[in-house]
Amino acid sequence: MTGPLWPTRRVDPARVHALIVGIETYAAGPGWDLPGPSRDALAFRRLLLAAGVPDANLRLHLAPLAPFSPGTPYAPADHATLRSTLVNEIPSTHGDILWVWWGGHGILDRADHLRLFCADATTADKLGVDLESALARYSSDAVPGFSEQLWIVDACETFEEALAFREQLPANSLPVGQRNLTHQQTVLRSAGRGRAAANDPARATGLFSEIALELLMNRQPQLPAFPDPEELFSAVRTRFADLRSAGRTLQYPEIRLRSPSRTETLPSAERAAGRRHDPHGSPLSPLKRVVDVLMSYPLMADPVERQVVVAALSPRITGTLPRHPKARTDVTGIVTALARRHPGALRELFDAMVSLDDDRERERELADALRDLLTSSE
Repeated sequence: MTGPLWPTRRVDPARVHALIVGIETYAAGPGWDLPGPSRDALAFRRLLLAAGVPDANLRLHLAPLAPFSPGTPYAPADHATLRSTLVNEIPSTHGDILWVWWGGHGILDRADHLRLFCADATTADKLGVDLESALARYSSDAVPGFSEQLWIVDACETFEEALAFREQLPANSLPVGQRNLTHQQTVLRSAGRGRAAANDPARATGLFSEIALELLMNRQPQLPAFPDPEELFSAVRTRFADLRSAGRTLQYPEIRLRSPSRTETLPSAERAAGRRHDPHGSPLSPLKRVVDVLMSYPLMADPVERQVVVAALSPRITGTLPRHPKARTDVTGIVTALARRHPGALRELFDAMVSLDDDRERERELADALRDLLTSSE
């Protein structure tokens, strides 16, 4: 794919809606307290308000820890209220774009469904929302509107069995309508399968939420339409690669894209670098493999650093290279042009990349991918 999933365009803010959930306190008791999600939810609400989305279109559900003075009314975040909002209220609303922001405790059940606990969850009755079930409902004719959806979830995905619960998780699926091909969903999850999501109790923010909010604020001129999801994810995973290197987290955020023409879960940078097959087991094309490896380099997400790479190539080449502000489109255009017009310059590209980033595993994978591309072009 060489173009954005959703091209940047003007949208009517009045047709944009959001469900914003931040749960810090639970009926299970103080042991479940989680400072940060309510404050992160308010920051996300302010971001959409600044983009022109009417306050009436923003459904704010909080369970904050005291002291807390949001300065705006909010609805509770118990299971019955949130279920009614998801099942009845939002689907009956007329709109084109839906943002969902959810921060709080979560767990990955034995069916690999992410369960998002509600404020009235107790140790004996762990009430929550099954994210997979919610996504299925919102991609069916049960939700006639909101053809474009972005779900951002900051919650742990620790395995259920690792917590040794005495009682099984209750069934919390939502009703699902007839499947169709009218919805486009992007789901950005913070932790990664089987991992915990880091939270900073002193600063009252989730690590993932802080990064996502900062990146969205940097793209505010594009709001209330979605930023390009792959661009956003590339920036997110670059930040987390640095944080893992610094020992601050073990998270591996992931993004799932689902549209009438595409269903794919994008891997972390580490997994992308070693990938030779697509999610269905088919071999990757030589061009796509090279682009995937190049996009696994954190520097390729930054347009200034991409320009440093291009500037390292021979001037006779750089004057004819197609350029694009979107990272993946830019990289695809550069590689395609080099392979067709100046195949010898692929060696210069390799030298520039390994000079700027000395990761040995990426170096080996890039060399292998470029060799396949050159062989296929002969």
